[in-house]
Amino acid sequence: MREMAAPMLLVTCSLIFWVSLYLSFCQFNNQQHYEWNCRLVTLIHGVFIVCFSAYVGFIDGPWPFTHPGSPNTELQTQVLCLSLGYFIFDMCWCIYFQTEGLVMLSHHCLSILGIVMVLALGHSAVEVNAVIFGSELTNPFLQIRWFLRESGHYHSVLGDIVDLLFVLLFSCVRIGIGGRLLYCELTSPVPLPVVKLAGVAMYAVSWLFMLSIVKFAWRKINHKYKTWREWSRCPFHLYANGHVNKAC
Repeated sequence: MREMAAPMLLVTCSLIFWVSLYLSFCQFNNQQHYEWNCRLVTLIHGVFIVCFSAYVGFIDGPWPFTHPGSPNTELQTQVLCLSLGYFIFDMCWCIYFQTEGLVMLSHHCLSILGIVMVLALGHSAVEVNAVIFGSELTNPFLQIRWFLRESGHYHSVLGDIVDLLFVLLFSCVRIGIGGRLLYCELTSPVPLPVVKLAGVAMYAVSWLFMLSIVKFAWRKINHKYKTWREWSRCPFHLYANGHVNKAC
């Protein structure tokens, strides 16, 4: 229990920070609704945690593909505690306002349980940190997409770019590189079976998200193609004196 005292204090401070940030947004940005302010917090967490986890994984080390199951470093613990406080806040917010479905709530539950598990075990933070990096890398694009839609700017070139980057990053990082990380986790004799099982569950949730993203991408491509075909049939003189030209 003594070893867990410091992480528990860090998680408590993190939770207080994210809740305070959200309440501050609600106070000073009260012209917007609650979900707008919550997604601002989510966007800030995503940007910060991607930067921190990237530093931990790529600079401070060790490398998650070659050292799964290695003992937790102090910096890894701090980053995980910062993220755990946010996930607890967001999980409570989503349950209270009932804004998310079963898949997203499962993702939050697995994230919380996975972080708590590696903090209690004292090892395997290296691969959990890598999973958080991959998961949160796509999150800012998801939030920007939501803000664009809410502000009426989604159906634009910027909206198309954000969607494209989100789909590419999700498929390449969370599915492609995430699959490679899971393979390294499963074939290594060091991580405990419960950690490997958690990795499989997290990757399965990513595939559930991926199926939804594929359906969305197909619908959007289909819509763009139909719009292009309609435009190509009559690219000029669509309107005459303010009325649709029926000759087209």
